[in-house]
Amino acid sequence: MSMAIVIEASLGSACLPGQALRSLAGRTLLEHCVTRLRASGLPIIVAAASDASDDPLEQAAGALGVSLYRGEMDNVLARVLGAAGAFGVTEIIRASVSQPAVDIDGVRRIAELRRRVHADHAIECGLPQGSAVEAVTVDALRRSREMVADPYDLAHVTSFIRRHARFTSMRAVAPGHLRRPGLRLAVLTMADVEFMHGVLSSTPTPAPSAPLEEIIAVAEAAVVRLERARLSATRKGA
Repeated sequence: MSMAIVIEASLGSACLPGQALRSLAGRTLLEHCVTRLRASGLPIIVAAASDASDDPLEQAAGALGVSLYRGEMDNVLARVLGAAGAFGVTEIIRASVSQPAVDIDGVRRIAELRRRVHADHAIECGLPQGSAVEAVTVDALRRSREMVADPYDLAHVTSFIRRHARFTSMRAVAPGHLRRPGLRLAVLTMADVEFMHGVLSSTPTPAPSAPLEEIIAVAEAAVVRLERARLSATRKGA
């Protein structure tokens, strides 16, 4: 395969233990992410850690019919490169299991942009937090690995490529109707789990097939309700 989606997943998160298999709106985070990204038609590889804590991800990935690669826990860059090498991938759409509201159409947009401008890396800016994916060449990842020393860059995979002059990183502006950079749809804490459970349980189109525009509308309404409740509680306590 030349292009594949690589979903970085783990059960060993310090902020949210068991993250990938946390349940919200009747499905695990991994299932939400895989189901939405599968609409792109691209092969999907789950990149988990070799640590024993990630053993349950083997069964979960198998049940969802996606490939699994296991590599270093903290060196996610090496893990992603290992997945690419194991499955013969030359271009990667990078996603995370923390994205149960990943933009279904974003894969096509960002892959087309990167190829059109012949960039090493491309990403859309302005989407809600936790809904964008990245496109990056495996060649760029390999070259960056030879230069990376900071643990931050090993954990964040493309951070070195995005800031270093030796690489071409393109930033596109997200479609206007989806542009909500201040809206958080990522799931990294228990508070996020509770919020996104409510959101994805309330979309008119059943999750995980709901379009991002629909999820945004439900999430924004939920944020307004929470803020009103907070203000009401503050006034009562005054």
